[in-house]
Amino acid sequence: MKSLLSLVVLSLGLLAAAGPALSPYVLHEKRTHVPAGWTLKRRHDPSSRIPLRFALAQRNIDDIGKYLMEVSHPQSEKYGKHWSAGDVVDMFAPSDETIEAVRSWLMQSGVESNRIRLTSSKGWIEVTSTVEEAERLLQAEYNFYGHNSGKEHVACEAYHLPENIAPHVDFVLPSVHFDAKLTRRDSIEPARSVGQPGAGVGPKTAGKLSSALPTDLSTCDEYITLDCLRALYGLNDTPSAYGSNSYGIVEYTPQAYLQTDLDIFFGNFSPTLYGNSPYMVSIDGGYAQTEYQGFEYNGESNLDLQYGMGLVGPSQTVTLYQAGDMVEGASFNNFLDALDASYCTFEGGDDPTQDATYPDPATGGYDGPEACGTAPLSNVISTSYGYDEADLTAFYTARQCAEYAKLGLMGVTILYSSGDYGVAGNGGLCLNSDGSQTTNGTMFDPSFPGTCPYITSVGATMVPAGSTVYEPETACEEVIYSGGGWSNYFAMPDYQKTAVEYYLTNYYPDYPSDIWNSTGQSRAYPDISANGANYIVAIDGEFELVYGTSCSSPVSGAIFTMINDARLAAGKSTIGFINPTIYSSAFAGAFNDITMGDNPGCGTNGYNASVGWDPVTGLGTPNFPKLLAAWLALP
Repeated sequence: MKSLLSLVVLSLGLLAAAGPALSPYVLHEKRTHVPAGWTLKRRHDPSSRIPLRFALAQRNIDDIGKYLMEVSHPQSEKYGKHWSAGDVVDMFAPSDETIEAVRSWLMQSGVESNRIRLTSSKGWIEVTSTVEEAERLLQAEYNFYGHNSGKEHVACEAYHLPENIAPHVDFVLPSVHFDAKLTRRDSIEPARSVGQPGAGVGPKTAGKLSSALPTDLSTCDEYITLDCLRALYGLNDTPSAYGSNSYGIVEYTPQAYLQTDLDIFFGNFSPTLYGNSPYMVSIDGGYAQTEYQGFEYNGESNLDLQYGMGLVGPSQTVTLYQAGDMVEGASFNNFLDALDASYCTFEGGDDPTQDATYPDPATGGYDGPEACGTAPLSNVISTSYGYDEADLTAFYTARQCAEYAKLGLMGVTILYSSGDYGVAGNGGLCLNSDGSQTTNGTMFDPSFPGTCPYITSVGATMVPAGSTVYEPETACEEVIYSGGGWSNYFAMPDYQKTAVEYYLTNYYPDYPSDIWNSTGQSRAYPDISANGANYIVAIDGEFELVYGTSCSSPVSGAIFTMINDARLAAGKSTIGFINPTIYSSAFAGAFNDITMGDNPGCGTNGYNASVGWDPVTGLGTPNFPKLLAAWLALP
């Protein structure tokens, strides 16, 4: 796990005052500043009870990238030999040595064995403690912090562990992690609010369609339809739904589709799908709510399903993962819990300040148990939502990123839209030197999960005015700008070094080094792109023009689903984690290179699209015939 945080100093290794522990104490985690909206109120009462949770280091987690490359790189002898869920659990469960080391240290520090509990997953150790004891164990000072909303929270500014214990512990709760909730926009929204209207992460609309519906390809520069996309990317194949092929699209309540809108869209653009619905998998009480309607509630889901289902056709069932009830909502972690039961407790489990907690006791809340391993995996999963990296702590993002790697090991392709604000964050926010985000900030604000090296980030293109589908697209520069740039959290993966170094050598951005991550050593995104402008979408009984990387991701997911279909029909594996493959020389020219356009933000023109990979459109847009041939040539 710590290898994922090579650009973030979480464990400084500074000696602290040594107590009666087995070895000198070292700093494990430290907060850089008190989060916005919070103030220090008072020291915690030493005699008060405090539940300590030690997230045990996962065995072999530092090698997860190596294992993923073995099954994902086209030159590997193990290409396509994906793991089972059991293989993943066995490989990364904490070792007996780790469990015993932490338990022994606690007991030698005066904690009775009956107060030490190892969870059933062996993911963490819980200790019933007093504040005084916790402060001694961790060389910390626990305080109450008050928020301007009236809420209080227990936290410390820093904590320490014995030098010989630190490698066995990823983090401790409670400690410094509550600040993730409080770096998120003026409304102080947690990660579980990703589906709420106004969160700044959904598609954009240019209004209702005022002209007649297009009937051919002559107006694809003004209106994108299913036929326009088929012509742009050479989609001359319809999946036969061979065997276990599957395509999943994720939505977060209250975002929901309307069946009447699907019928209107398919009735006009794909009659064989008229009356069809996605196969819904409810996660933590998720359902296709109809209480609230309008673009802000139906735009995202209608867009994703109309184009995702429309491209793969009626023979391929599309799975809709609907996450969260109407009260709590859900986060990406809640969704991942449902896919992988081990993630529910991985490295201490979810963060209650960020992620929804179930059962939900609120009126109208979902009162069932939290979804842990209840949802089936799909071979391709597309998500059109995202955060800013700075919304979340480095630990939170690293923990989630490792889970995407595990899904890749199991043969799942994970796609995320790269964002709609160019080099700025959601809503046009940019970073300030103190880590806060404002609309007048000057530092580029990368997105997450787009910067996780174990997912495929999808940017946006457009058909320029006056051009046809047979001419090159440009980066999207209408209504939205394709999100892209460099991570402030994650190191550059080996698979993209050659492509990104070529860009930095030949098209180095002419900006001060203090407004973007100019080290040349961090994860760059997006990886690919697809059209994201002028989509005709049926919303609340009328057609609207829709824009965003929210368009690009489900379209790309449909294309990769078609490729999986062909490989499965040929007796081969799914394509799984695609990044090592698409950046390899074997796939040179398999994407349509985009060389025009940029992605403005933060008071700049952003980066430029260029020959080869670029931080606006990635490697380019899919050329389906070439991609299909290249993947069928692999074992």
